[in-house]
Amino acid sequence: MDSGTDLATPTSPALILAIESSCDETSASICADGRILSNIIANQAVHEKYGGVVPELASRAHLQNIVPVIDAAIKKAGENSPRPISLESIDAIAFTQAPGLIGSLLVGAQFAKSLALALDKPLIAVHHMQAHVLANLIPDDRPAFPFLCLTVSGGHTQIVLCESPAKMKVIGETIDDAAGEAFDKSAKLLGLPYPGGPLIDKYAANGNAKRFQFPEPQIPGLNFSFSGLKTSILYFLKNAGSSNVFKESFTATPGEQAQFISENLADICASIQARIISILINKLRKAAKETGIKDVCIAGGVSANSGLRKALRETGEQLGWRTFIPAFEYCTDNAAMIAITAYYKFLEKDFVSLNVSPTARAEW
Repeated sequence: MDSGTDLATPTSPALILAIESSCDETSASICADGRILSNIIANQAVHEKYGGVVPELASRAHLQNIVPVIDAAIKKAGENSPRPISLESIDAIAFTQAPGLIGSLLVGAQFAKSLALALDKPLIAVHHMQAHVLANLIPDDRPAFPFLCLTVSGGHTQIVLCESPAKMKVIGETIDDAAGEAFDKSAKLLGLPYPGGPLIDKYAANGNAKRFQFPEPQIPGLNFSFSGLKTSILYFLKNAGSSNVFKESFTATPGEQAQFISENLADICASIQARIISILINKLRKAAKETGIKDVCIAGGVSANSGLRKALRETGEQLGWRTFIPAFEYCTDNAAMIAITAYYKFLEKDFVSLNVSPTARAEW
């Protein structure tokens, strides 16, 4: 495939309120005529002491956050717009329908449905992973269709062929664990607090990525696998670096393991990060070669990783790609990506009824 023409700047007038509540961020955004006027995100620190997101606590926090977050989004949008912004001026309400934690999704969905009913406005349901891909359409410098997007998060690792805002196809995905999970589980093994992925990125900046070698899985086609890498890291640490080969018995004591990690933390983080990134980039290179596409993007929470962003730029320069990387605020879960996706659905009048229900899992 050859890259197509650049996406025309949206011109159809529409003011959309979007709500994102798929996991542990409560977010609201206002999109005016295809432009993001506000993107407010409330994080949930309550999960840190549990080492991961607790679904029940997440849904309760969404209930507390959703009204102030929407109020803040409307206020911020008004400051960035020449025209008054209010709930009454909204043309459509959008929300994340799937995938995600069902309790969290229910909060956003029910609130959006209630607003749509009360204001007599159309309702737009958005697939969370499609929205991550289309976050690359938020800035003026957009990829041209068709483009490839490596979508990487705690729950997903996919290569997506995007032919239009409404037509996407997953051409490669993980057969077991996601790259984000590999980061977070490795961080936990290193004794780093949750969320650990960003901390690996931080320590890796001062480490030697060639110090320790971890295997790259030989998975055919464009699919990924990270379970074997996680096992390799586990036994490497349990043996205090003496071997990263599976062993039934361990020679290192807990004290020796802790000392080894403490003395080599930066190099371990750099080596782990380098291998995860090489797995991602090598598959992306293969996908670009097979499709002939030169416009290449990344998206999802792991796209905030500095090593991955650098690797994509360098690979793009080597292979003649046009590369696109979302701003940091559009990498993690946010309502702006829901809003831009909803805008293109609005243009197609792709609305849903009030009978729509959120779904924890959903195919594209």
